[in-house]
Amino acid sequence: MLVELRAEFPDISVSKIRFLESEGLITPARSPSGYRRFGPADVDQLRFILTAQRDQYLPLRVIRERLHHREAAQPAQSQAGHAPLASRAEMISRRDLLDAVGIDEQQLAELETHGLVRRVGRLYSQDALDIAATVARLAGHGVQARHLRTARTAADRDVSLIEQLVAPTLRQRSPQAKDAAGHAAREIATLLLRLHSVLVDAALTEAGLGRPPDDDRRGYESGRRAGGPAGDGMPRSGIEDESA
Repeated sequence: MLVELRAEFPDISVSKIRFLESEGLITPARSPSGYRRFGPADVDQLRFILTAQRDQYLPLRVIRERLHHREAAQPAQSQAGHAPLASRAEMISRRDLLDAVGIDEQQLAELETHGLVRRVGRLYSQDALDIAATVARLAGHGVQARHLRTARTAADRDVSLIEQLVAPTLRQRSPQAKDAAGHAAREIATLLLRLHSVLVDAALTEAGLGRPPDDDRRGYESGRRAGGPAGDGMPRSGIEDESA
């Protein structure tokens, strides 16, 4: 199981898996002698958790909430034969969002006032959850919601630019054109985010704030892509016997 995941997650270890198990995020079966048995579903769940940490730098409580909604969505998906678009299982209540992110009513109201978090009726999307979680981490550095209005404005401007660029393709009005436009939009968005990241990094260097040491660079880059600091707050160790 470790061999299967290590190609995608080089720092995976038994200690990390045990930590996730102790947090209740995974529950592998046990043999009569106490050995862990990881089936395909366990590996898939581990991959989901590790990807959320690496690419989005989500705290464990948010990942736990996502796993809950992911499991709730599975019966509906199996009945329909495929994953439904915009499944209601992907929407969460106000209380669930507050509990998952660890903020209070006033903080969420400020995020809504400044246009950072938007709701659909009385529910919130997974995107709203991601935004709230990221802003909550920024708050730990003294960043307030009012400081981030420019981020909302910049995002809206980027979306407007992308829509203009893919509009000619969409006017072809075919499924293939729609798919091509969606692919192009995502690629443009990724490049814009990369440009923003590089510009900020260069400006910080010019301001004398420097870059992290080479051995920390990899973790820094991962955290920067997700809008948070490097590291995942979990113990590190060498590779151990999985059955230990």
